[in-house]
Formats: sequence, structure tokens, C-alpha cells
Amino acid sequence: MLKSLLSAGSAVLDSTKRTVKNYPKRVVAVMTALLLAGAGGAFAVVSLAPDASELPVHQILESVSALTLNVPADLELQTFKLFRSEVSRSSDTTDTLLSRLGVDDALAATFLRSDASARQALLGRSGRSVTVETSENNQLLKLVARWSPEDNGNFNRLVVERTANGFQSKIDVAALTASTRLASGTIQSSLFAATDEAKIPDSIAIQLAEIFAGDIDFHRALRKGDRFSVVYETLEGDAEPLRPGRVLSAEFVNNNKSFQAMWFQDPASRSKGGYYTLDGQSLRRAYLASPMEFSRITSGFKMRFHPILQTMRAHQGVDYGAPTGTAVRSVGDGVVAFAGVQNGYGNMVILKHRNQDSTVYAHLSRINVRKGSNVSQGQTIGAVGSTGWATGPHLHFEFRVNGVYRDPLTIARQSESVPVAASAKAAFARLAAENRIALAAATIVQQGSAQ
Repeated sequence: MLKSLLSAGSAVLDSTKRTVKNYPKRVVAVMTALLLAGAGGAFAVVSLAPDASELPVHQILESVSALTLNVPADLELQTFKLFRSEVSRSSDTTDTLLSRLGVDDALAATFLRSDASARQALLGRSGRSVTVETSENNQLLKLVARWSPEDNGNFNRLVVERTANGFQSKIDVAALTASTRLASGTIQSSLFAATDEAKIPDSIAIQLAEIFAGDIDFHRALRKGDRFSVVYETLEGDAEPLRPGRVLSAEFVNNNKSFQAMWFQDPASRSKGGYYTLDGQSLRRAYLASPMEFSRITSGFKMRFHPILQTMRAHQGVDYGAPTGTAVRSVGDGVVAFAGVQNGYGNMVILKHRNQDSTVYAHLSRINVRKGSNVSQGQTIGAVGSTGWATGPHLHFEFRVNGVYRDPLTIARQSESVPVAASAKAAFARLAAENRIALAAATIVQQGSAQ
């Protein structure tokens, strides 16, 4: 049977060849394959496209000319300008300051060394905000330094600028602006360590201690895990932070007890304002808890072994250890009853307050007041020293009521506070509501950073 099929297929092919002899070879091959497949009882699909190797190839060459770019004669091509900021140091020279700012400009360095305004404003001055604008090759185009020397709401601005005639300088004065910042922290060892960790300025930490001094003994009562939140001002010049401002509100949790405070000034009165609890009680007491902003107690109100007399005797005051020259302040309003040298007390000041109260400040290195002068709460009256019977620099502080010695550490808590005036309660309530929200936000900031 196979022979008969092959014979039939051969006859068909011979017939086909005569019919398609003028077809291309590829077409003939395809038709032959189809016939053979059909003869075997199967079919295959084969591409009928031309063989690529048999297609003609043409090479086309075209010349392309670039388009002409027409640039207006008055168009200035933009160049890069670089901006950098630094804070000046007391050890800065012209070269070290410019180097930190990335400026490589001998002409600018020469000008800063010779210009009186620039020397006075920059060299040997620490903490000043300095911003420079330079070209892409680090040549100085403009330098601006800002600082706030006084608490008068203004800041000074030094401007050094490159002109067609060389560098020029000027100093002007502008108004500070205040922005608000939130911060919080947890006590691990000390208040200052916690505020440093939270990047809170030292002056804000001192204010915190002052605000709550009547309720919290920051020398002895702080515990690990105590926490605080604070809302405070930052005073800025040209949007550059120059120095911290005032604490606006704060909360301190000491031994699981919460204390809150806010700054309030009655808009309808000429009072200078002060700190109050959020329910309207003044935190200003008749007496401050400490005659120094922040220090450590080295000896309390108790029996002790006297280091000079070498015997046990009652210590009738509190000793605060601090470096010589540290400012000593009055704990309350009063009149200077004595200012001079007195036996083992050395340089000493005695202040008379109301209700037969008096305070004593001894071993001073310097006395700033005279007998009979009036002093206000917080006013500097002298400086820490080691005059009289003292083995090292410290302040000996006493509190007497009708001549009887009292523990100074309990006096501030026992002195009374004054509530908000009735006429200011509505304004106070609005501000207190805002501060509650701000303090809650500050606490969230702490929790978020801890996670």
C-alpha cells in the first residue's frame, strides 16, 4: 500500500511542478510539504512570509543639520549660589570661621580682618548666627551675622556684601520675632541632664526650676522617672533662632504628682505678669525656695560636725555649694539691714522682710547692695565666696522669723499665693484652654520620640 501511495504522490508532484514551475522556490517547497502531509493524513501550518535572506537591502544616508539656538542678548545665564550657616565661637579667627562656612576667598578674608564692624561683631564673639552666600566656586557674595545683646525685643545684624567696588559692611537693628516650641523629657539623673537630652536650652531649664520651686525641691526631691513637658518661646531674627525666650506653659510630674503652670499677663492692667496654675492660682510666693538659680545643697538645717570648730553643733541654715562668683539673689522683697563683714560669716548681707522675717547671706566674695537700700525678689545682692569661716566656696543661707531660726527649705511652700483678678478670669480661662492643648501635644512629642 505504501508503494501505491508513493506512486500516487509522485504523479501529483510531477503534475504540480509543471503548474508552479514559475513560483519561487520557497512557495514550491511549502506546497510540496502540504501535499506530502495530506497524503499521510496530517496537515501542518507553515509560514508563507518571504525569506528574509532573499529580500533586497537598501542603505539610505541623510545629512542632518543642527537647529540654530537664538539667545536674547539681554538674557543672563543663571549660576549656582550656595548658602551655609554656622554659630560663631569665642576662639574664632577670620580664617577658622570662613573655613567652617566653606568660604575660600582671600579677598573676603582680608576685608573681614581689616573692617572694624566685622572684627567687632565676629572675632572673639560666641553664639552668633552667621549665614553666608557664596558662588559655586566658594567665593563670598554675602555674609550676615545676627545677635541679640539685650532683652529689648531687637537684634543686631551685620551685613558684609560684595559689590562692584569691593566689599562693604553695615550694622543695623531689627525687631525679633517669637516662635513657639514644644519639648518634653524624663529625669534619669538630673534636671539638666534630662533637658540636655531633650535639646532644651539651659535658660529654659532654669526657668522650669524657678517656676516650680515653691512646690518641688529640685535639690532633694527629684526621682528617676519624673517627667516634664514645656512650651517655650524662641526669639528669632530673619527666621534664624537667636536665643530662648520665656516659658509659656509647663507641666512637671514629680513622684506621680502633677504640677502645671502658665504665663499670664492681664491685658487690661499694667502688671508685668507672672506664672499661675491652670486653675488660676499665682505661683509667685512671698519667698523663693532658693537664693540661687540652680546649685546643690552641701549641708542642711540640722545638727552636724562643724568643720572649723571640730565639734557637733546645730547648723542654723542651708549651705549651697557653687563656684566663686556665682550670683546670689534675694528670696523676697525687703530692705538691706546689714551689708559688711561679721565674724565667721565673712562678707554678709541681712535683709528685713515683712512680718519680722529676715534672711542672711554669708561667706560672700562680693556685696552688691548697701545698708538701707530696697531690694526686690530675685535681685542679685552679691556673689558666692569663701570669706569668714569657710573651707571652700559656698553660700550659707538662713531664714529667721522674729529672730528664731527656721528651715529655709520649708518657707517658700508655706508662703501664700494670689489668685487671678476677677476682671481677668475670662481671658485667663481662654489662654488656659490653649495651654492645656499645647502641653498635651508636648507630651505626645516625648512619647513619639521614645517609640
